[in-house]
Amino acid sequence: VFCFSDPRTDPWPLVHSPLPVTLLFAFYLFVVALGPIYMRKQKMLKLRGLLIAYNLAMMTLSSYMFYEFLVTSILDNYSYLCQPVDYSRSELGMRMARVCWWFFFSKVIELLDTVFFILRKKQEQVTFLHVYHHGTMLFNWWSGVKYVPGGQAFFIGMLNSFVHIFMYGYYALASLGPQMHRYLWWKRYLTIMQLCQFVAIAAHSSYNLFTECPFPDGFNIAVLIYIISLIALFLRFYYRTYTRGKQ
Repeated sequence: VFCFSDPRTDPWPLVHSPLPVTLLFAFYLFVVALGPIYMRKQKMLKLRGLLIAYNLAMMTLSSYMFYEFLVTSILDNYSYLCQPVDYSRSELGMRMARVCWWFFFSKVIELLDTVFFILRKKQEQVTFLHVYHHGTMLFNWWSGVKYVPGGQAFFIGMLNSFVHIFMYGYYALASLGPQMHRYLWWKRYLTIMQLCQFVAIAAHSSYNLFTECPFPDGFNIAVLIYIISLIALFLRFYYRTYTRGKQ
């Protein structure tokens, strides 16, 4: 399955070859490495209006993707236990493939999160977890859209879109200014929501490794290994931010 790209998505933007996303990732690392050095002599940018617009736009996109994943899976009677990819050009099969592409493209747009941190001199936010998560999701979903746009993968996209509605809502409120900080007490619960999402994805992927499901095991194994790495990194972030920080 890894050798055969889906002919439906292959001609879509950024999908055919790994070169565009590889160059994009290389440029991203270039910005992460050299951006802070350049900004040392520059004035910190506030970007308030841009951040409000960006976060609201990402919140809207996340809402749209969640709706598409959920409604298409219901209309097409998707199984939450075992769902092979529908490689047909049926209306619902194409609808699911399209929302998978939009989810992949949202990971391209989300690289701007890091750029905004650097321009605002919030270098403490550009952690290994942040860069690792943003960079790897780009390649994960490029391979997902190229080879398996739908099937079991819909569950990951649907959950992540749902969480990102709240995440970008939080960022939108935070970008309004310090006067909003008293309304942002729920940041801790946002992290818990992200961890619950990862546990659900891990359970979902591992279940299919022990059942006869016509969805490639290679993808489920890759997802499981990746999700375990995120659970470890997010637990470490949670401990350092909310547990050790309180002490």
